[in-house]
Amino acid sequence: MKLTVQEIMKEDIIEAVPVHTAAEGPAGQLPITGEVLRNAPSGEIFGMTQNAGMGWNPLLLNRPQYLILGTMGGIRREDGTPLALGYHTGHWEIGVMMEEIAEELTANEGIPFAGYVSDPCDGRSQGTTGMFDSLPYRNDAAIVLRRLIRSLPTRKGVLGVATCDKGLPAMLLALAGMHKLPGVIVPGGVTLPPVEGEDAGKVQSIGARYSNGELSLEEAADLGCRACATPGGGCQFLGTAATAQVIAEALGMALPHSALSPSGQPIWKNIGRQSARALQHLDQNGIVMSDILTDQSIQNAMVLHAAFGGSTNLLLHLPAIAHAAGLKVPTVEDWNRVNRMVPRLVSVLPNGPVPHPTIRVFLAGGVPEVMLHLRKLGLIDESVLTVTGRTLGENLDWWESSERRTELRQRLLEADGVDPDSVIMSPEEAKRQGMASTMTFPVGNLCPEGAVIKSAAIDPAVLDSEGVYRHTGRVKVFTTERAAIRSIKLGMVHAGDILAVIGRGPSGTGMEETYQLTSALKHLPYGKYVTLITDARFSGVSTGACIGHMGPEALAGGPLGKLRDNDWVEVRIDTVSLEGSVNLVGEGDEPLTKEAGTLILASRTPHPGLAVDPGLPEDTRLWAALQAASGGTWKGCIYDTDKIIALLEAGRQALEEKL
Repeated sequence: MKLTVQEIMKEDIIEAVPVHTAAEGPAGQLPITGEVLRNAPSGEIFGMTQNAGMGWNPLLLNRPQYLILGTMGGIRREDGTPLALGYHTGHWEIGVMMEEIAEELTANEGIPFAGYVSDPCDGRSQGTTGMFDSLPYRNDAAIVLRRLIRSLPTRKGVLGVATCDKGLPAMLLALAGMHKLPGVIVPGGVTLPPVEGEDAGKVQSIGARYSNGELSLEEAADLGCRACATPGGGCQFLGTAATAQVIAEALGMALPHSALSPSGQPIWKNIGRQSARALQHLDQNGIVMSDILTDQSIQNAMVLHAAFGGSTNLLLHLPAIAHAAGLKVPTVEDWNRVNRMVPRLVSVLPNGPVPHPTIRVFLAGGVPEVMLHLRKLGLIDESVLTVTGRTLGENLDWWESSERRTELRQRLLEADGVDPDSVIMSPEEAKRQGMASTMTFPVGNLCPEGAVIKSAAIDPAVLDSEGVYRHTGRVKVFTTERAAIRSIKLGMVHAGDILAVIGRGPSGTGMEETYQLTSALKHLPYGKYVTLITDARFSGVSTGACIGHMGPEALAGGPLGKLRDNDWVEVRIDTVSLEGSVNLVGEGDEPLTKEAGTLILASRTPHPGLAVDPGLPEDTRLWAALQAASGGTWKGCIYDTDKIIALLEAGRQALEEKL
């Protein structure tokens, strides 16, 4: 149907409702003094005028002001039904939490302000060009959030409410960078799993399973409809969203037992009110973010990441948080050291051994329960300060004897028939269950700078008796994720294959996630016998023999970019010693040696199909250049202002010398 201009621009309202040209304005007077008028910046005085204009009681305008920043998306009606959809459940109920916080601040004689920087959904953008903006978004959002904080000069502190894969890391970066300001992170919680059905991770593989005859059309449609069983919160698995919530609490930036709460429920709302009280307490006691974020708190976060078996994407986010806070940035060696000394204690999707959803981890005690075990092992620093205004040790003392702990652990037993100690295990029980440590960082002639694999998530059935994964096979090389997933759906990938997806790092795609591939391999019967190697990254819910972050990336001259179809590649991952290698070992009829493969790579040119994705946005190309100048993926894809300025200045001088 084609409308006329007249039909589009209907103006019935002009006849029915007159346009007013002036109004009375708010009643009352600003609570200002002559001294304020003489000495205060005009912006502060005009700010009071704006506040009165928006309807705040003028008599109360001298109360302390606090800023609530959220990643809210969508438009909800009063009954919670959608007027306009958000991008994902993770930001759909953020506004509800912000209302709770605002009510509490007001009740405690503060003035709440609110601002919003919404966030994308990595699940929604999997396999699309939307993924090219995913990781770069984090840096951009952090910049905007910090600008919003600074643009309210009268704020006394900031509450950051966020849930998911990029919005929460961006919020963490923003608050970490506000060194001399009180701040509290309020995790947005989790959605519930369906009573019958699949979690939001597994359901993303229905296309591949249908194409391989594993699901009927009716089954796929039914499962896809019910996977997000409640409207708010992050996905039900320990992916990047849930891991980031754990890290926020582990850093001391969020209240004890605030990560992984069930979105929309009363206990979740109460966390908002508790966080508001905590912020005002920090303000009144002069405790700022630089008092909370220290090298020791970063170390604690790394320890909790290992104990939970968290997403590999935190390798990009935690170093960036440390950089924003002006602290020592963790290195690969630091991650290696932590993963070797810290046992994995949490049985949760996607790692197992039992696929418990994140709500069960919350009821079992969440972060503080895991910390109790780690405290006994001497693996955490209890002296660090947290947003309660108390030390971590004091928080844990409270938790250990709290009514909250007792009642919620009992609730898990009553509601689901699950022993909380089978979800969060003692180190002894975890060892009996054969729970491997979280991450391994392989190197080799295909990744001389290193790579990463969540070795805890390799299927135990493909490990040898010593806990080692060994795979030597022919490689199938793809220069796009789209081509790789098409090959899987068409049945062209088989047990024993090694898939190489190259040119998908920061320079090629903005370092896209490849969960289309990893989810398909996890949920297809032959997938456990396939290895994936790439310079891209993975979703936090990815499992299996999937090796990412391979460096240097192919488009930066990395040897991964020289692979050809039918090359022999040898992969070895020791899940016990946490050592591994990825090497080209030949190109002929039989595999040879690593040394032979190194010579072959030295003689080759890059793969003829290797290229920057033609759909890569200019914004992402700029991000890729800036993060590369700042140290690249192993430094957290940050913007290091001093390094960037130095390189620009060196380039300017070089150009002038040429002239």
